[in-house]
Amino acid sequence: MTYVIDFLEGSKEQGDLLGGKGANLAEMTKLKLPVPTGFTITTTACLDYLEKKENVSTKLNEEIREHVLSMEKRTKKIFGDPLDPLLVSVRSGSKFSMPGMMDTILNLGLNDETVLGLAEKSGDDRFAYDCYRRLLQMFGDVVCGIDKNRFEEQLDFYKSKNKYLLDTEMQAEDWQELVAVYKDIFLEVTHQAFPQDPYEQLTLAVEAVFRSWNNRRAITYRRLHDISDTLGTAVNIQEMVFGNFGADSGTGVAFTRNPATGDKGIFGEFLLNAQGEDVVAGIRTPQPISELNVLMPEVYQEFLRLSHLLESHYKDMQDIEFTIENRKLYLLQTRNGKRTAKSAFKVCIQLVEEGIISKKEAIQRINPTIVTQLLHPVFEPDQLNHAELFAKGLPASPGAASGKIYFTAEQAKKASELGEKVILIRQETSPEDIEGMVVSEAIVTSRGGMTSHAAVVARGMGVCCVAGCEDIYVDEFLEQATAGDITLHQGDIISVDGTTGTIYLGSIPYVEGDEWQLLETITDWAKEEASIGVKANAETPKDIKTALKLGAQGIGLARTEHMFFGEERIFEMRKMILAENEESLIAPLSLLKEFQKDDFRTMFTLLKGKECTIRLLDPPLHEFLPQTEEEIIHLANATQRTVAEIKHRIEELHEQNPMLGHRGCRLAVTTPEIYEMQVAAIIESAIEVAQKAKDLRIVPEIMIPLIGSQEEMHWLRERLVQAIQKIFDEKKQTISYKIGTMLEIPRACLTAEKIATVADFFSFGTNDLTQLTYGFSRDDSVKFIGAYQEKQLLKEDPFQHIDEEGVGALMKIAVDKIRSVDPTIKIGVCGEVGGDPQSIRFLKKIGVDYISCSPYRIPSAILTIAQEQ
Repeated sequence: MTYVIDFLEGSKEQGDLLGGKGANLAEMTKLKLPVPTGFTITTTACLDYLEKKENVSTKLNEEIREHVLSMEKRTKKIFGDPLDPLLVSVRSGSKFSMPGMMDTILNLGLNDETVLGLAEKSGDDRFAYDCYRRLLQMFGDVVCGIDKNRFEEQLDFYKSKNKYLLDTEMQAEDWQELVAVYKDIFLEVTHQAFPQDPYEQLTLAVEAVFRSWNNRRAITYRRLHDISDTLGTAVNIQEMVFGNFGADSGTGVAFTRNPATGDKGIFGEFLLNAQGEDVVAGIRTPQPISELNVLMPEVYQEFLRLSHLLESHYKDMQDIEFTIENRKLYLLQTRNGKRTAKSAFKVCIQLVEEGIISKKEAIQRINPTIVTQLLHPVFEPDQLNHAELFAKGLPASPGAASGKIYFTAEQAKKASELGEKVILIRQETSPEDIEGMVVSEAIVTSRGGMTSHAAVVARGMGVCCVAGCEDIYVDEFLEQATAGDITLHQGDIISVDGTTGTIYLGSIPYVEGDEWQLLETITDWAKEEASIGVKANAETPKDIKTALKLGAQGIGLARTEHMFFGEERIFEMRKMILAENEESLIAPLSLLKEFQKDDFRTMFTLLKGKECTIRLLDPPLHEFLPQTEEEIIHLANATQRTVAEIKHRIEELHEQNPMLGHRGCRLAVTTPEIYEMQVAAIIESAIEVAQKAKDLRIVPEIMIPLIGSQEEMHWLRERLVQAIQKIFDEKKQTISYKIGTMLEIPRACLTAEKIATVADFFSFGTNDLTQLTYGFSRDDSVKFIGAYQEKQLLKEDPFQHIDEEGVGALMKIAVDKIRSVDPTIKIGVCGEVGGDPQSIRFLKKIGVDYISCSPYRIPSAILTIAQEQ
């Protein structure tokens, strides 16, 4: 087995083995682009190392030495040579891009002797010792676990003492002094001197990068982005080129299109006299790349040419890292650029219009989980006129959010766990901040640019971000942020507009964004490929309109209990619950029926003949009764009862385990009048709407919840059919209708072929089915699900993704049994997982006809289904 592959031998198809970075470096080398020579240590080597938990093997070390010798021949430099040393970078590179989550070391190969050779060869002592101090800091941090702040504090102290504002003001003797200080820190913490043998440095660095695959921030990032832990990381060893070689050198990051908006044209930044980590870390605020055309026009034009070539070759927007050494351009990396949802949609549409990719390819490229980000919230324009400005920075990731400010990832995480809306504000973020960034509504940094760590990670997560707010001085020790005369402390509220880069004091109301046109274009293409239907869980006019606008084919779940909670309606509902006999039920049920008819008329009118599945009352009656003493007294007075009588009724209806109690179809067995009233309201309103619109065919689908047996379904169906026939007789008019059930009880799945003889359709209620299969309460499982996942007792939260082995197996049994009775019967899913892309793939596989989900998940569901064709 070969553990090491030269850039000359690899290709872009080998991402699994070489990681994304290694595969693309090999591809660019094959295209004869200006890529510094190097080789990749494969992901296989990483996994072997992590499995054996021992030092790098002799075989791997031998292969590394062979490839270093090959680099020496090509570069005409010697690794460790005191006169003209070959220096290398050591960079991680997994199959999927994980920006900043793992580790990098630059300038490896420097020591007390080779730094003199580098100084002599370059003719610049300042440059040589700047490189050496960078190696000491990176090596100390990555390999030995020395807090990098130990080094930064010494640098800040030295600059302050000498009244330097920028690193570039430091002279050779300054860096020499600092190198000595850094070496002392190294000795103090590790009790060993910094290793002088370049091969020892290289071996230790490779092992450290391997280990970084399992550091906390990398694990958190993989969990967030659903990346497998079993992939491992490759390690890229590459000849150093130097952006910190003076005013004719620099480093930068650029995208071939705007990653925030999707607009065409090069978008990026660079720093003169700097190394790559300076741009990503946000330590200095860079210049826009257009300025490069002024400073080095020939380099800029060459960069434009290579960017166009790479985008054409990869057929996608590229994120390119580059270094300029003495006006010579080098490419250090290219990859498909991370982008906001708006940019992802816009770029795909542009590439189709430009004839670069097909509609099918465009659909495959969009991750369904980002679709909801497309409709980012924006602040209400009228409110902005009265908002007080705090600071302005770079609009790094769009959106709008208000929340309390916190200055460390740990504080942000704790506050979020207490239910607070959190905004993380820092000088600059680093990979260690990932857990705080994940829980934040917005991220603000006082340093860094549009390609800084904060900006890239925020865009990837769909979190709004403002970077490079240089007017803000962040004092993380005192936990305060100052801009001008205003100082904010931990817990103060700000509002962040990531679209404009503006930060305001206090909270500002916001509304959902409106990028409908981009969304509509892609979803229309996806509908051409989709094989199963997508409906909405909706019952209010607002949600129904939104669902239809987002592409819903109808309503798959209208929850009638949501229609009883208005002030006037809840009172009639309570009167009905307090009724002592059938006669006293008549008046409140009559009023409730009229309320329901109003709602159903609106629904049928808005849907214009599209399918509509209405679930009859599901929750237990006690949920509608008053909870507070004040409400109880008010109800007693309004119904001319005593407080004691009300409390007695509440006590009667109290349930030890409401989830398994007197609800759904069980409620209808004891009080069938409720379902009869609801069915009458549905049918009468359908008839009335159909009469007004002569060409409209309305076929209401009436769904009975919580059925567990054929006998229950048969008994209730008979009662409802009789009630419907009575309406037909009175009105001398009929319409088509269907009566079906939710499959949410394991027994119903196991006896589905019997229920299928008395049901016209089925819809899985996966929330209750999961609760009853696992024996977990969905409301209470939040207390322990996290611990189960952490201890790997559960791979995923079964309420977020279908448990295919258990719940999924029951669903497949039910589908097969139903199809054996009637292959044409319609089967849907309306539980929470109906909008989950991972679950949709499984549902399609077992043969459901449609899924139903909340309105804003509809486009992602349509995309997922189209991608599975």
